Amino acid sequence: MTRIVLATRNAGKVAELERILGGLDAIGLEVAGLDEFPGAPDVAETELTFEGNALLKARAIAAFTGLPAVADDSGLCVDALNGMPGVLSARWSGRFGTATGDRDTANLRLVLDQIADVGDGQRGAAFACAAVLVVPGGAEHVVQGRMRGTLLREPRGSGGFGYDPIFVPDGETRTNAEMPAEEKNAISHRGKAFRALAGIVSGMDLP
Repeated sequence: MTRIVLATRNAGKVAELERILGGLDAIGLEVAGLDEFPGAPDVAETELTFEGNALLKARAIAAFTGLPAVADDSGLCVDALNGMPGVLSARWSGRFGTATGDRDTANLRLVLDQIADVGDGQRGAAFACAAVLVVPGGAEHVVQGRMRGTLLREPRGSGGFGYDPIFVPDGETRTNAEMPAEEKNAISHRGKAFRALAGIVSGMDLP
């Protein structure tokens, strides 16, 4: 059975990829997280694109483990902020977010403050994700996923994480934080990207 390493120590992400790939045993694949590889490097996200950061992580983990590696990077792109915070989404509030101990809330409040004077019809945004597969000494595959929506003026809902409480997907009245995880994953940027990558993985003859 071929193992694919997901470049994260987040058990939830590993389980999500297993669900999206589906039928792993039937095609001879097994997904493993970094916790199974002591000494695996923590790769800094220093690139200026989602694709660049995902490739950094996947290349490093493929080189360390000698196995095919999957990685992703994602964030919120706000129209009124010229696409920011983008790749800086997780650390948008900088030192203030670190000092408060609740970076997610600090990031969300900063975005809301920055677009406080933006009209209701101009609060468009998108979640974007790049997911990649790197095969040691072989191919690199990159896929993209996006979810368009609108930003509220105040958070709603207790589910999800990050900017989910202020993001209403197009065609929805609920925020991401008000939707069951299964419904959100069906339309989310990460769900779209990983389903596209799953199609590539299932059709490959991996070493």
